This record gives sequence, structure tokens and C-alpha cells, in this order.
Amino acid sequence: MRRTADAGAQPYYAESAQRLGQVYESVSFESVHEPLLDLIPDPPARVLDIGAGTGRDATALAGRGLSVDAVEPVAELREVAARLHPDSGVTWRAGALPDLDGIQGPYDVILLSAVWMHLLPQDRPVAMRRLASLLAPGGMLLITLRHGEPPADRRMFDIPPEEVARHGAETGLSVLRAVHEEADHLGREAVHWTSVALRKEQA
Repeated sequence: MRRTADAGAQPYYAESAQRLGQVYESVSFESVHEPLLDLIPDPPARVLDIGAGTGRDATALAGRGLSVDAVEPVAELREVAARLHPDSGVTWRAGALPDLDGIQGPYDVILLSAVWMHLLPQDRPVAMRRLASLLAPGGMLLITLRHGEPPADRRMFDIPPEEVARHGAETGLSVLRAVHEEADHLGREAVHWTSVALRKEQA
């Protein structure tokens, strides 16, 4: 049975975890995040990957010598990540926006890759405040936004980068970079992305 958008996103990811492991790992961290790679600091920076999925990005960041915490609400995806990346050095945690209960900063970088699009409108300003509270002064929030018609099998929104910038400004985050990409790395013609980097003001 197809789930409607009202069902949220987690049931879809739980049911599709094994297949998504193959899909996500078929493209590299470097290719997906090329517009933002130069913003990632050197070790010993502390990174939080939210909605870390099967661990592709978290593992790549840990491979750079960074201290990485990965948060993923779907147990099935965490299980796939443990199988695919058993010795990554990543610390995995259960949790989800907007609350991120039990997560403690500060972090130098927070990454949300294909995550913000699942948040309800009323949850986005709450989540942005929480993220800002977890960032160290001068820290960066890196977000990728999916554009195109949302699928029918999970809750998803086409969120403009201007909205992200507005919510960020309300919490002391300023836009450092916004890069729009027409090509989808999985080859979907109707899908395109914007990579947004926001920086927290220095204390």
C-alpha cells in the first residue's frame, strides 16, 4: 500500500532501508557536496550529521580525521550503516529534528543532507533555533534542499533557500553560500538541489 504524505517520512525509509543503502552509496560524498567541500574545516573539528542515513557522509567526514556524531531516527538505516561502515569511527545516535533530544554541542559543522525537506512548516523555525544552539561561534550549518514535485510515498516539501536564510537570520546565522545545481546525482530529471551554507556569528 502506498503511504500518503501525511504518514511522514520515517516509515518509507524504514521499509526501503536495504535498497536505499545501495542507492545512497552509489554516489560519493565528494560529488554530492562538491559546492561546499572547501568549507569543511580541518581536524580536530567536531561534526554533527543529522539524518545520516546509511552513513556515507558521516564516514567520509570521519575519514578526513574529523570527530563525527551521526544522528538517524530510523533504526533500519542505522543497521545498514553499521553493516556498510563497521569501522568508521562515527558515533551513532538515535534522534530527530526539531528537538534532537540528548545531543550536546558545540559543533563546528552541522550537516543536513536531504533532511530539511521533510520538516513541517511549523517545525522549521524550532529546528533552526535548536541547530543554532548546537553550533560553536563561527560554526557552519550545511543544508541541501531538494526541489521538484514531492513524491507521494513520503512527506516532503520544496523549500526555497530564501526561507532557510530567513529562519537562519532569526537565530544569528547568516548565509555564506547558496549554490543551485540543475543535475541530480541519481539522474532524476525532475529533481534538482540547492546547497546552502550558513555561518553562526562569532561571539
